[in-house]
Parts: sequence; C-alpha cells; structure tokens
Amino acid sequence: MGFNDQYNRNISDAPLGTEELAHLEIVATIVHQLTRNLSMEEIEKSGFAPYYVDHTVGVWPQAASGFPFTAAQFQVTGDPITDLTEDLAAEQKARTTYDNILRLTTDPDVVDPIRFLRAREVVHFQRFGEALRTVQDQLDSRNFYAFNPSFDMPTTCNTQN
Repeated sequence: MGFNDQYNRNISDAPLGTEELAHLEIVATIVHQLTRNLSMEEIEKSGFAPYYVDHTVGVWPQAASGFPFTAAQFQVTGDPITDLTEDLAAEQKARTTYDNILRLTTDPDVVDPIRFLRAREVVHFQRFGEALRTVQDQLDSRNFYAFNPSFDMPTTCNTQN
C-alpha cells in the first residue's frame, strides 16, 4: 500500500484544519519559488509591481483578485448541517481553484503539487459528505432544514465513527 492510499484511509484521523494550513503552506512555497528570483523588469512586465510595492516577494495570503486573507473567511454557525455544507462548498471552491491553476501552467514544479492538493480536496469533499450523511441519518427528524439539530432537538448523532 502506497503513501497516498494509507493517507486517504486515515483522513478522518488527521486534524483536517492542520492539513488545510499545510495546503496554504504548499501554495505559498510555490509562489515563493516562482517569484524569488524575478528581476525588476520581470516584476513590472508581469503586473506584479503593485504586490511588490507592499510585500516585495514575501508571500502574503490573498485571493487572485488581491483581496487579502482574513479570519472572517472562516464560517461557522454551530449548526452541523450548515457547517458541513459550508465545508463541502469550501472543498469544491478549492478544487475549482486548483483546476484553474492547472489550466494556466505546464510547469511540473507547479503542476505536481497542485494535482496532489486537488486530489486532497476531492477526498475532503468525500469525507465531509459522509459526515453530513451520518448527521442527517441520525437526526430524530427528517426535516433537518427547519431547525438547528444541535440546539433545537435532541439527537443521537455520534460523529466518532
């Protein structure tokens, strides 16, 4: 059994938040490697100058649009249905971003780690989907859109499978 097979089997045992931060670290490393040796002419020609003015070639987490990363981007409501649905959406958004990056480059030093990260997003989406199904299956009512199952109804949900 290879590393990825074992890793995929144990995803529910891994602290997912830590892994997501590791994804950010991998992307930041790729950006650093691609920009660290740029000449001033390359910086100006590439449209990288406004970023360079603020951050030189240091890695500053932001969207491609330039919107900086903030903790406000983390969403949590305390409702497991809502939160797991948000998690599913986040995994799909990350996968789409990686798909778009893969359309833009053929550089193997970028493509290989991005393909790895994309595969992890697919696995995370699957795991969150399984968790959502478990929560839904163990609710006392099938009408789980009408209430917050964590507070409004007793539940026998056990997410420690």
